[in-house]
Amino acid sequence: MRLSATLSEYADRLAVALESENHCTSQSRLLTDQISIHQSNIVSLQEQNRRQAEECRQLKALLDDLERKGVRKVVDKAQVPVAAVVIMACNRADYLQRTIESILKYQSSVASKYPLFVSQDGSDPNVRSKAMSYNQLMYIQHLDSEPVQTERPGELIAYYKIARHYKWAMDQLFYKHNFSRVIILEDDMEIAPDFFDYFEAAAALLEKDKSIMAVSSWNDNGQKQFVHDPYELYRSDFFPGLGWMLTKSIWDELSPKWPKAYWDDWLRLKENHKGRQFIRPEVCRTYNFGEHGSSLGQFFQQYLQPIKLNNVKVDWKAKDLSYLTKDNYTKHFANIVRKAKPVHGTDAVLKAYNIEGDVRIQYRDQPDFEWIAHQFGIFEEWKDGIPRTSFKGVVVFRYHTTRRIFLVGPDSLRQLGIEDA
Repeated sequence: MRLSATLSEYADRLAVALESENHCTSQSRLLTDQISIHQSNIVSLQEQNRRQAEECRQLKALLDDLERKGVRKVVDKAQVPVAAVVIMACNRADYLQRTIESILKYQSSVASKYPLFVSQDGSDPNVRSKAMSYNQLMYIQHLDSEPVQTERPGELIAYYKIARHYKWAMDQLFYKHNFSRVIILEDDMEIAPDFFDYFEAAAALLEKDKSIMAVSSWNDNGQKQFVHDPYELYRSDFFPGLGWMLTKSIWDELSPKWPKAYWDDWLRLKENHKGRQFIRPEVCRTYNFGEHGSSLGQFFQQYLQPIKLNNVKVDWKAKDLSYLTKDNYTKHFANIVRKAKPVHGTDAVLKAYNIEGDVRIQYRDQPDFEWIAHQFGIFEEWKDGIPRTSFKGVVVFRYHTTRRIFLVGPDSLRQLGIEDA
């Protein structure tokens, strides 16, 4: 009996000891996990501290250099600028130099009207050094350590980084530096001799007519064979980009909802431009030489390399641009389209080639437009139901001579108030 009781007592003690051991093991594992988490947090904090130290070092060096060169004096406080000009850069120092040199060729005489900035995304040392080597501009730097999460598999991270950079740079220029207008260029552009006079005239239009969302220096169908008149400007429902100006009031609207990526296509959505239009020239005031970049040279050989850069010094101050206002333009454009000779049939392109005056060809739908556009060699692309460069569905371009070809949508004539004969 005693032996049985003793054995039972030892069994109970053993069970308690095993339970205590299991508890200690569990506590030990928990502590190990907590230590591992803390170690991971320490490593993360150390990396964050390293990044912040690097940012502080770069910003201090930037501030020292700016103060040494007196670049802040670029903006003449006695002169109200027409617009700040910003070159969006990242990691192409050679391209950036070519762009800056092209701009300074014409900007130097109007520097107080158009203070020049380079905004760099990231910390490429060659780009920073190149930008800082010019006393005539202000350098700002976007340092973003937040990881990028793409919304769809296979997307290029670059498009997300570009969108972040654009928002940051525009916020800086509109809200920190308090400019009323900004002209956005990229680091692979050359400008025309009348670039700044063109935008000064356009600034008055932007202030007067709130149905104009932005003014661009670009024509997607601006290849040499499709343009002729350096004085001709158009309204368009399609955002051109590639050297464009917008106002602070427009940015106030766009900034809070700026997209994570593909900002230019986002601006082409009807829900964002809300029926407002864009001013564009017939002959481009910018030339894009960037064969190598985020878009991997898409369209370069066919559409960008053959672009004609205007070489005529147009006196925009002497030009009456009132025809471009909302109240006047539809009537003005309709009068031009009305005079064009209608051409029909499957051989419309051949017929158009043999007619001396302006020609209009009607397309039924997007596939029909793409087929006709392909035959002429112009851009076939649409965004949100709108063909590139079009106004009320009409795409206009020159064709080998001064004649204009109007590709007219199924509802374009009604919108223009033209009775189809």
